[in-house]
Amino acid sequence: MGTVYDWLRGLHILAVIAWMAGLLMLPRVFVYHMSAEPGSRMDQVFKDAERRIFSIILNPAMILSLVLGLTLIWYDATYMRPEGWGFLKKPWMITKLAGVVFLLGWHHFLGRSRKRFAADANTRSEKFWRLTNELPFIAAIVMVLAVTTEFGN
Repeated sequence: MGTVYDWLRGLHILAVIAWMAGLLMLPRVFVYHMSAEPGSRMDQVFKDAERRIFSIILNPAMILSLVLGLTLIWYDATYMRPEGWGFLKKPWMITKLAGVVFLLGWHHFLGRSRKRFAADANTRSEKFWRLTNELPFIAAIVMVLAVTTEFGN
């Protein structure tokens, strides 16, 4: 039926998929929101959608990703890796952790931006949201390749 590690890893991957979905979805909704007339029914629909994406998808998925990721780090250091906690100094793991820091920062930025949209105070252009929409996916590519190849090991 699988080991504890397999379950933790599988649940972590699912949580990260949900988090990434929200990180990719919210900026796209911002793009569409920009075409809505302030104060209109569509404006309110977009505000409600943005709030739900952030509170129902993004925040819980981020929390689960972090809790499960930290649990995996502890499990790896305690049971799986002969070097113990030393694997945290490996280039591939530093790359992965740098990606996590970036995604946390992007998550926070999107949360602040959502609040600005809710207050009708967005200062970013549609072009900005279109150009930055793929940043989490680029980070995910780098992170997944770092972990699966364990480069510099």
